[in-house]
Amino acid sequence: MVTDSDQPAGTPTAVLRSVRLPSRLDPVLSGLIVVLLLVDALITLALEVLFLPLYLGAVAFPIAAVLAAPINVGLVYGMESVTGRLGFTFAPIVVWVFGFLVCSSRGPGGDVLLPSDGRTLLLLACGVLAPAAYLYFRANTGLFRSA
Repeated sequence: MVTDSDQPAGTPTAVLRSVRLPSRLDPVLSGLIVVLLLVDALITLALEVLFLPLYLGAVAFPIAAVLAAPINVGLVYGMESVTGRLGFTFAPIVVWVFGFLVCSSRGPGGDVLLPSDGRTLLLLACGVLAPAAYLYFRANTGLFRSA
């Protein structure tokens, strides 16, 4: 519990104060979080590709493609909160698309991770269009407000 110096010891304050780290650690922690977000983009892509061919009975159930949209928007939101630069917030999606292209190519034995069907197209659309729409609306927020 955070206590205020004006109140007796043991009396909690109504408002919690934020704890800031020393400013010399900010670039290091920001860089570490950026790297973790980029690695997280590849990890989530691997899980999405793994669960893309999921079936419920005889019906294809591409829940991984649908979940790619909010996950990638969350990655972009996390990058935006760390960097603050709008141009760099799309970096997790660039890494995600690079991983998608690697997964869509044939392996050395001729194996294919992503089949050539609508589920793969749905994964690409959900994984890229939702974060792009979020960044578009975020970049244009307040653009047409009257003075």
